[in-house]
Amino acid sequence: MTTSPAGQTGHSAAQPPPPPPGAVPLAAVPVAVASDALVVVDRVSKWFGDLVAVSDVSFAVGSGVTALLGPNGAGKSTMLRLMCGMATPSSGTVRILGKDPRTDPSAAADIGLAPQQESVFAFMSALEFVRVSAQLQGLGNPEERARQVLQTVELDPDDSRRLPTYSKGMRQRVKLAQAIVHEPKVILLDEPLSGLDPRQRLNMVALFHRLGDAGRAVIVSSHVLEEVERFGSDVIVIDKGRLAAQGDFRKIRSQMDDRPRRLRVASDRPRLLAGALIGQPSVSSVSIDGMHIMVDTTDIVAFSQLVAPLAKQAGARLVEVKPLDEDLESVFRYLVGPRS
Repeated sequence: MTTSPAGQTGHSAAQPPPPPPGAVPLAAVPVAVASDALVVVDRVSKWFGDLVAVSDVSFAVGSGVTALLGPNGAGKSTMLRLMCGMATPSSGTVRILGKDPRTDPSAAADIGLAPQQESVFAFMSALEFVRVSAQLQGLGNPEERARQVLQTVELDPDDSRRLPTYSKGMRQRVKLAQAIVHEPKVILLDEPLSGLDPRQRLNMVALFHRLGDAGRAVIVSSHVLEEVERFGSDVIVIDKGRLAAQGDFRKIRSQMDDRPRRLRVASDRPRLLAGALIGQPSVSSVSIDGMHIMVDTTDIVAFSQLVAPLAKQAGARLVEVKPLDEDLESVFRYLVGPRS
């Protein structure tokens, strides 16, 4: 057995436990890694007895904001624990700036974690809590740094109240403050916007982007899709413990050729135009909603080329053609939703 810096034990790499049923064997080819990657997860699996929480997941993350997505129970929190060294992979490797976060104590300086769990000390004020984090990281002036970072997350460092008296949104910001007090290169945030009001959410998202623009990898785990689109377009999607997709979600959607694309077509004579569209090879379904036509197409390029000539032939004026499923929610639904 080996002991981590956090004091937890795990199986040594030399003699890993046997995989349970359902675990995917390691591929022979390692994950392709860009030279600027700060986080590299290479063919990682994690199982607990017969329960496979993460199965053969590989990805690499550079600077900027990346959303870690998946339904509840998909394996997101387990993946965060693996990346910060709180859990040992059953197989595969995790590297943070080239270091193993589980076995290399120096990796702790490169990682900041704001967990979803309420793990704050009841007897401390916000300043005391963040100052202790700064002291544990060996910062030269922990008091000053704690004050600065609390102001960054819009909290009063002179507020002497104990942490349990804070609202959920305030405690979330305290956790974020302790995660970034030592200016780590990799910041892992588990549902960080929970409990925040709309203004605070906007301000925290802006802070995430400032951190990412400063060369840090900010990985934000969330299942609230309307929030995630504010983080940016880079996503890692995990479903049932496996990697479903990674990259710019708009590019992911454009490559999903096996899924129909839905568009809204506006016309001054929608029934005439809808009739002309029915039966076209690239059109799989047509419905009318007021002055709009809802169209599912299996070939968006072919459809875009035929819709204007068809409208002209039908004597209808084409007002608008707008894709309805280019957003993150649609991509997520296609990736992890029920398959027909």
